[in-house]
Amino acid sequence: MTSPISNTVPLNAALAPLEWLLGTWESDEPGEGTFPTIKPFHYTETLHFSHVGQPAINYMFNAFQIETKRPLHRECGFIRLKPGTNHVVFINAQNTGLVDIEEGELTENQLNLQSCSLSRISFAKEPHVHQICRVLRLRPDGKLEQTVSMATNNVPLTQHLHITYQRTS
Repeated sequence: MTSPISNTVPLNAALAPLEWLLGTWESDEPGEGTFPTIKPFHYTETLHFSHVGQPAINYMFNAFQIETKRPLHRECGFIRLKPGTNHVVFINAQNTGLVDIEEGELTENQLNLQSCSLSRISFAKEPHVHQICRVLRLRPDGKLEQTVSMATNNVPLTQHLHITYQRTS
């Protein structure tokens, strides 16, 4: 669903380098999830990037179980660029109770991010996530690709998710 504000309010000039993200994206084929402590799985996902004229992109990620369409993982937050630089910040809250700030670099149509701050709810189950690395990239074929790696207190940094999307609006 497109925000009515983002259709009527001009994009903040600070966000021009991130304009390629705006819109709604649907996974074009099932994403792959793996991690040494869980059974491999497949999922679908919808991403929505919008703005309200401020120097931040608002986003929401919604993942679903393929067969039942049952909601799985959800994330929401903001993407900001440090003015006059390619330094990007991804401020993220997850329905699992994890909140993180990922910082990194914007190079052309790619975000390379690494967590620099992680917090979790007091009753989060073990093992706890200790590091997240994320790459969001617009491929030459127009598809958006996301790869997420993570480390926990008992597994070093390992790829966890990989998925591609087609823009639907």
